[in-house]
Amino acid sequence: MYTFSKNLKNIALALMILGLVGIVYGFLSAPKTIEEVEKIVAESHHGGHHAEATTHDAHATEATHETKAAVAHGEVKDTTHAVAHNTEVKNDSVVASENDSTKTDVAPVATENHDNHTTTEVAHVSKVDDEKEHKEHIEHVFHQLQNKPWAALYVACIFFLLISMGVLAFYAIQQVAQAGWSPVLFRVMQGITAYLPYGSVIFFILLLLSGFHVNHLFVWMKEGVDVVGHENYDKLIAGKTGYLNVPFWLIRAAIFLIGWNLYRHLSRKNCLAQDEANDNLFYKKNFKLSAAFLVFFIVSESIMAWDWIMSVDPHWFSTLFGWYVFASFFVSGITTISMVTLYLKSKGYLENVNSSHIHDLSKFMFGISVFWTYLWFSQFMLIWYSNIPEEVTYFITRIKDYNLLFFGAVALNFLFPILVLINTDFKRVAGIVVFAGIIILFGHYIDFFNMIMPATVGDQWFIGVSEISSLLFFLGLFIFVVFNALTKVPLTPKRNPFIEESKHFHY
Repeated sequence: MYTFSKNLKNIALALMILGLVGIVYGFLSAPKTIEEVEKIVAESHHGGHHAEATTHDAHATEATHETKAAVAHGEVKDTTHAVAHNTEVKNDSVVASENDSTKTDVAPVATENHDNHTTTEVAHVSKVDDEKEHKEHIEHVFHQLQNKPWAALYVACIFFLLISMGVLAFYAIQQVAQAGWSPVLFRVMQGITAYLPYGSVIFFILLLLSGFHVNHLFVWMKEGVDVVGHENYDKLIAGKTGYLNVPFWLIRAAIFLIGWNLYRHLSRKNCLAQDEANDNLFYKKNFKLSAAFLVFFIVSESIMAWDWIMSVDPHWFSTLFGWYVFASFFVSGITTISMVTLYLKSKGYLENVNSSHIHDLSKFMFGISVFWTYLWFSQFMLIWYSNIPEEVTYFITRIKDYNLLFFGAVALNFLFPILVLINTDFKRVAGIVVFAGIIILFGHYIDFFNMIMPATVGDQWFIGVSEISSLLFFLGLFIFVVFNALTKVPLTPKRNPFIEESKHFHY
């Protein structure tokens, strides 16, 4: 039986406490009023962006002078009602001067006065438009900065939830495939999936808070977005309200989370019952249950990816997105199995796990990393090459505002696994596998960050207290739950039909 070491438990608790303090600080430090945002924006302009702001103002002044000159010469006719009115008066004056020679000295003066009056009106309209644009910009930044701690919490929460889901899917695949190499790892997989109920509850609470408008992570939930004539009306989103509406969205989430947790509970129950049984009845039950679950999973996973991640960008969609998200959390789950296994081996447990088991896990880490890269490139290349505005804007935003993270994720999730794990011998070396695993997990956290942050905080992102604290809290909770679950039952199944084959697995 595994014993949860005191040091590891203290580390997990310290991470949770530190993370929780940081999360609270992140929410408390978020701007509460428009005035605070005004001050932040003003400070940013007086700081590093002063030169850029000056250039922008110079261009704006130049554009204003050009507009005034054009109006003064009667070149701008439809810009405002005032300009049109001035043109009409000016033309009347010219006609009058042609028909009545006694007014030739008066007409130019009248025209000049009207031109000055028009220029003043245009300047006034321009000032009003600038003020309106500035107000809208400040309000937009206000919502983005308020979203920041919520978005950081959301990214970390869904990332660890889906890691446990990736492990659960891998476990179900092993059951259905009747794999002979992996039964010695089943308890490790079951220990990792023990996080699923805790992660599900926290995540569903976050969804409820979004649904009740406590935060603004999902723009399609905005009031009046489907009401014609409302200031928030969005024709495209309004056309999706049959699917994207809060009650149906929450019902789908509840069905998915309950279904996943139900399979996790029943499959573990059958696996433990098989240890005490005299036949393979519970193993056969698990086979059928796992086959049914995989059908449910592949459908629910795609819809989950649309609902929880893609819908933060409701104007954009990709038919590859469900597979893309699956590849990301699936390889993260397999990597976690490998790292937990190696940790337990280092502490003297899992004596039946050998380098061949580690080699197979490393092959999955390598192979699914390549699969993720294939999906990343397919999605990016097709959308970028077609250059359809409503689709390509998704990548333009990320390349412009998240350039380092966007391309950095590709390096972390493709180049590093390829370079480190392509060698067969390296797949058996614990230190190299752990190093590659840390890179892969960090890279896929960045991948989830890239999927969610641009739509929720825009260009107001930075890796700060909220992001680090959220990651630390869920990491601590994950470690605590997983390793505590591993203490509950023996780490090696007794009566699995393939357990002897697994114990003697070598090649």
